[in-house]
Amino acid sequence: MSAPLRLVVFDLDGTIVDSQANIVRAVAEVAKILGLPGPPAEHVPRVIGLSLAEALALLFPGVDTSTHKDLDREYREAFVRLRASPDYREPLFAGTHEILNALERAGFLLGIATGKAKRGVNHVLNLHGLTGRFVTVQTPEDAPGKPHPGMVLQAMAETGVEPRNTVMVGDTTFDIHMGLAAGVQTVGVSWGNHPVEDLKVAGAHRLIDRLSDLLHAAETLTAPVTSSMESAS
Repeated sequence: MSAPLRLVVFDLDGTIVDSQANIVRAVAEVAKILGLPGPPAEHVPRVIGLSLAEALALLFPGVDTSTHKDLDREYREAFVRLRASPDYREPLFAGTHEILNALERAGFLLGIATGKAKRGVNHVLNLHGLTGRFVTVQTPEDAPGKPHPGMVLQAMAETGVEPRNTVMVGDTTFDIHMGLAAGVQTVGVSWGNHPVEDLKVAGAHRLIDRLSDLLHAAETLTAPVTSSMESAS
């Protein structure tokens, strides 16, 4: 009997891509262009991972519908300008390529579930030589944004992997809540946008301090459950 398929679904921003500085910069630029009071820089990481519309609504509360549309448009345009500037950097966290290789060697399928727009996802994948590495890529253009479980449910439907053999990896409580709502295993990372204590309170099954720790966590979380009678036989 063949082994069941296993899937690791990654968040992008704050999990494998160090994008916080660019996001903070884009929010400040949008506020300046529209003449709005910008949120404190330290508030921005708290909404990273949500869909753009939800994140901007939280960062700029009280603005009318027309201004929300302006915020959305200007933010997208700000990121296009950032990516075209010579000082643009959006590096992968150390060990990303190595852990993807290790997971694939162990037989895991790889996926993405992110609040990033599809255009941004494609840019990151192309920039870092990751195009084609993920068998399923989910964005808020494909399913409801985090923490709704839709993106993870769709990733499992596309790959044919069952919840008990699926692991959601992320740096925010939105990732953990999305994974739990989808009935999958969850791993929180300590280097991202939300504090580790928040990930723990959210219910993450495992917390890791290095990407190199992910293979062991994923193997452990998806290990077959053996009944006591089977163990004794």
